[in-house]
Amino acid sequence: MPIIEVSGVRKAYGGRTVVDGISFTVEEGEIFGILGPNGAGKTTTVECVEGLRHPDAGSVKVAGLDPVRDRDGVTRVLGAQLQESELQPKITVQEALQLYAACYPDPADWRALAARLGLTEKLSTRFAKLSGGQKQRLFIALALIGNPRVVVLDELTTGLDPRARRETWALIEEVRDSGVTVLLVTHFMEEAQRLCDRIAVIDKGRVAALDTPAGLVSRAAGAVVTTFTPSAPLPAADLAALPQLASHEERDGNVTLTGTDETVTALLALLARTGTTAHRLRIVEATLDDAFLDLTGEAA
Repeated sequence: MPIIEVSGVRKAYGGRTVVDGISFTVEEGEIFGILGPNGAGKTTTVECVEGLRHPDAGSVKVAGLDPVRDRDGVTRVLGAQLQESELQPKITVQEALQLYAACYPDPADWRALAARLGLTEKLSTRFAKLSGGQKQRLFIALALIGNPRVVVLDELTTGLDPRARRETWALIEEVRDSGVTVLLVTHFMEEAQRLCDRIAVIDKGRVAALDTPAGLVSRAAGAVVTTFTPSAPLPAADLAALPQLASHEERDGNVTLTGTDETVTALLALLARTGTTAHRLRIVEATLDDAFLDLTGEAA
């Protein structure tokens, strides 16, 4: 049985629908990503999973429990890092860990958790003195302090520099490897492509697509982009006849084709058959950005 089941969830504020019939399941032990533009309904969806908001319609189950009716049970199996998280500026890392541990009947060993997340040397440091990356490490620790089966991480790396972001990615992978299911909300394409086993793309309150990162990329209109300068002009009809060709552009002697692997194979055969040399040949696979743009009509 999936550890998270979201079925037909709807939520409106002041007559404006924010989440419009969203459904998906999350399997135990995976990193499941929720990806979408700002205002798409991502955070409202996970707040329904966390029990922080009540759906107007539809249902949510976490480990078989309803986050609204079985709030106490859900708090024992789910940990969360909210989109905007802050602590009292003068609280130390150790005090925060001890405070949160006191909220659970069987908490994790906060000392071991601090060591695992590289916080041991910062135990006496006040929250206000932590760097952005150190604060995120602390929030992950606080989300894990209750020994949850599921952890929700909402926009965890927003505002971090590239080094801190990659360090946080490694921590998320360690959390998953320890047996905890991760529900990751993000708008960073690289982050989703690097971490997630599956991704639900949410747009305008609905699930626009749900697949693996590779599966989403394969849906892009041009999954492979090929650019080159031919040593001699190629017949336009031959280029237009290439299989799976999505677009064809020639400018200043340069040729740009979008298509699939089959398009590239046929192009190479055409070059060989006509004795044409492809100068400055580049073959680039589409990214999750391209798939996102095709699915939502918005730039990532």
